[in-house]
This record gives sequence, C-alpha cells and structure tokens, in this order.
Amino acid sequence: MKELTRAEEQVMQILWKRGESFVGDLLEDFNDPRPAYNTVSTITRILVKKGFVGFHAYGKSHKYFPLISKEEYTRSFFKRFMKNYFQDSYQDMVSFFTREEKFSIEELESLQDIMEEQISKQKGGQE
Repeated sequence: MKELTRAEEQVMQILWKRGESFVGDLLEDFNDPRPAYNTVSTITRILVKKGFVGFHAYGKSHKYFPLISKEEYTRSFFKRFMKNYFQDSYQDMVSFFTREEKFSIEELESLQDIMEEQISKQKGGQE
C-alpha cells in the first residue's frame, strides 16, 4: 500500500470520520485557515488515482468515500514505521518509548497489565 502525503492523510482522516462526502463537506472539517476548494478537490482526485478513495457521480459533482479503512491504513503504516525505525523489533520500539516518554507509574502499570493479558492469551490461559 502506498504511503499518503500529509495533505492526503488529512483528507483521509476527514473521510474516515465523516464517511461519504462532497468536497464542500470535507472543507467544513479543516481548521482555519482552510485550504482552497480546488486544493481539496485536487487532493481527493489524487486519492482516487491512488486507490484510496472511490466516488459516486451526481452530474458534475462527486461524492467521495474511503476504499481503504483507517485500520487497514494504520496497520500498513505501522509496519513500515516498525521496519524503518525499529528494524521490525517491537521490543526495541517499546524500550524506546518507555525511555523517551514521560510515562506515569499508572500508565506503565496499565501497559504491563495489557502485556500480561496478551501473554496469558498466547499461552492458552484465557478463562
């Protein structure tokens, strides 16, 4: 799956949230200063060419909708991120974030609980 530019991702985030939308609808969700109508229209057409977005034509207007789910793109993005920055090592990634970020004791304990639950499930100890 291709990677999205920042502008393309911004449009996709709005489409994932809104669902089917005309360009004018998409513009409503941009922060000020909003991009020009033609800019969002161009980005949306690029997303159609890349296979991320489909549309229904209503005369000269088009109602756009995502063809790729947010979860699907997130999974693909995260795999690239892991490969490019952590050599596909989840241990390296978790180690990095727990060292670099200022997690509270409660947050670390919550992460530990999540990991212990997954360990238990993988060992077959799920109740």
